[in-house]
Amino acid sequence: MDFQESDEQLMLRQAAAGIASGFGHDWFVRTARAGERSDELWQALAKQGFIGVNTPEAYGGGGMGISELSIVCEEMAAAGCPLLLMLVSPAICASIIARHGSEDQRERWLPPMASGTMKMAFAITEPDAGTNSHRISTSATRDGDGWVMRGTKYYISGVDESAAVLVVARTGGDPESGRAELSLFIVDADAPGLERSLIPVEIVAPEKQFTLFFDGVRVGADRLVGTEGNGLRQVFVGLNPERIMTAAISNGIGRYALAKGAAYANQRNVWGVPVGTYQGLAHPLAKAKVEVELARLMTQKAAWLYDRGLEAGEASNMAKYAAGEAAIAALDQAIQIHGGNGIASEFGLADMWGLARLLRIAPVSREMVLNYVSQHSLGLPKSY
Repeated sequence: MDFQESDEQLMLRQAAAGIASGFGHDWFVRTARAGERSDELWQALAKQGFIGVNTPEAYGGGGMGISELSIVCEEMAAAGCPLLLMLVSPAICASIIARHGSEDQRERWLPPMASGTMKMAFAITEPDAGTNSHRISTSATRDGDGWVMRGTKYYISGVDESAAVLVVARTGGDPESGRAELSLFIVDADAPGLERSLIPVEIVAPEKQFTLFFDGVRVGADRLVGTEGNGLRQVFVGLNPERIMTAAISNGIGRYALAKGAAYANQRNVWGVPVGTYQGLAHPLAKAKVEVELARLMTQKAAWLYDRGLEAGEASNMAKYAAGEAAIAALDQAIQIHGGNGIASEFGLADMWGLARLLRIAPVSREMVLNYVSQHSLGLPKSY
C-alpha cells in the first residue's frame, strides 16, 4: 500500500475540492432548507466525470475505483457539501449492477448513472427488520414471466430524485429457520402501485427520507439482478463501498469542522492572545485531528482492499465506525471553541450536526459494527 496518492488521485482531489468550494456550505444549507435538490452541484461533478469515476469505462465511467470515489465524497464534505446520494447511486447501485447485472442491465442503467443524468436509490431497510436482513418481509412473488412486489421499506434516501430503486426483496425462505432467500430488483420510481411518504427529519441535507409502500408493483423478469435467492451475497458488493463512502463523508465533515475550529481559535482574542493558545482548547482539537487522520487511513485501507478484490469487510466496518466517531468529536469540539457562536447559523457548524450524528447510526449502526468486530475479528461468540 502506497501512502502517497498518485498524481491522478491528487488532481482528482484538487478538482473535486475546487468544484465543491465553488458552491460552498452556505449554498448547501440554503438549498437544503429550501427543500431543493443538489442538481446543480451534481451536474458540475458529472460534467467532469466524477459521479461515474468508479464505473467501468465500457459503460461510460472513469474505470477507476472506490478509492477515487471516496476522494470525491470526502472533498464534497470537507467543503461543507456532503452528498448522501453519492454513497447510494454510484457506490452501492452501480457497483452491484456492474458486478452482478446482466449485459443488458449494465448497458441500460450504468451509462446514465455514470453521466449523472440518472440517479438510483437503494431500498433494504424495513420498519420491523432493521439490520436483520433475514426478517425482510417485502416480497416478490412470481407472476407469469415477471414478479409482483408487496411490502414496506423505510428510510430510503432520495427516491424523489431517482429514476429507479434497487430493492432487496424476499423471494423465498427456509420454513424451519425462518431465514429469508433474498433477491435484487430494479424498480421504476414511478411504477404503478409504488407510493412514498416523506419522513420529516432534523437533518440539513438536500436528500429527503421516505417510507415506500409496494402494493402489487409489477416488474418484468429483466429487472431481476443476478441470481434469484442470492441477493444477500450480491448486495455485499455494494455494502462495503457504502461503508467506505460513509466513512469518506464523515472524514470530510471532520476536516470541515477542524478547519473551522482552528481558524476561529486563531482569530478569537479575549485576553490578549488567541484562544487557541490555551491548551484547554488546543489539546481537544489536536486530539480530534489525530482521530480524523486515523479514520482517513483506515478508509484508505478499506478502499485499497476493495479495489483489489481482497476481503474488505473488516476494514470497511472499522473505517465507518472510526470516521463516524471522529467526525462527531471534531464537530463537537469546533462548536465548543466557538462558544455561543457555535450554534449561530452564520458559522455553519450546528447545521452539520444532524448529518454527522446520522452517520454514526446509518447505514450500519456503531453497535452492529462492534458486533461484527467482536465476532469476526476477535473470535467471540455471536451476540445477536
